[in-house]
Amino acid sequence: MKAAFFGGIYNNHLALAAAIDDARREGVDAWWCLGDVGGFGPYPNRSIEMLRQNQIPTVQGNYDYSVGNQKPDCGCGYTDPRDNHFARLSYAYTLENTAAAHRPWLAQLPPLISTDFGGLRLAMVHGSPRQVNEFLWASTSPDHLLEQLAAGLNADVLLCTHTGLHWQRTLASGRTIVNVGALGRPANDGNTHVWYALLDTERQPAFRFIPVIYDYRQLADQMGNEKLPAEFIETIETGWWTTCLELLPAKERLKGRF
Repeated sequence: MKAAFFGGIYNNHLALAAAIDDARREGVDAWWCLGDVGGFGPYPNRSIEMLRQNQIPTVQGNYDYSVGNQKPDCGCGYTDPRDNHFARLSYAYTLENTAAAHRPWLAQLPPLISTDFGGLRLAMVHGSPRQVNEFLWASTSPDHLLEQLAAGLNADVLLCTHTGLHWQRTLASGRTIVNVGALGRPANDGNTHVWYALLDTERQPAFRFIPVIYDYRQLADQMGNEKLPAEFIETIETGWWTTCLELLPAKERLKGRF
């Protein structure tokens, strides 16, 4: 059995469409979105409509909660003034351009989805089971914490997103932690493609990360037409993050350009 997991859409409707097409070619039996449908990119309604039309169960991210309830900020969890400046610009655009008809759907999304799939107990959250905007990084999340989080949900696999960087780890207990990455923007590695996670119960390891190639130039043009920040567009065009850098742990930041 196969399942696809999409994280951090960030209004990148072109990448979401490409990922859906790719997952269909893979022959998935199920798929889920782990939240943050809005933010960063253009035309928020397009991604929401795509998820709803394809009946993709979606976890509530911090953006989804804030937009759905018309909160004053995105609740992203940033502490750096520069990061918060760009977060305000991104959130203001998304809030203003999300149709009122979609807000109740965003507001009622569940913060946790637990399900049995292919003999595995899956638990899906946005940031972590403790907090919707908690960052679980590969370099700084110790095994004992990850074990505690997964065991607390009686999960064989704990899946999350929020950081924008994909990784996975199998713990001594046999439980697996998977950060599914983000479809909304590149993984700060100089490549323009984005990523989703694919579970295939017939393979070992069962999880692999799938690169998604999409028309990033078209997305950049759309972002420019919507007068989104040049820094956001540069990330889409180059594959290097220009914002949200101060929250990166040292090991992850050293892999980037800035």
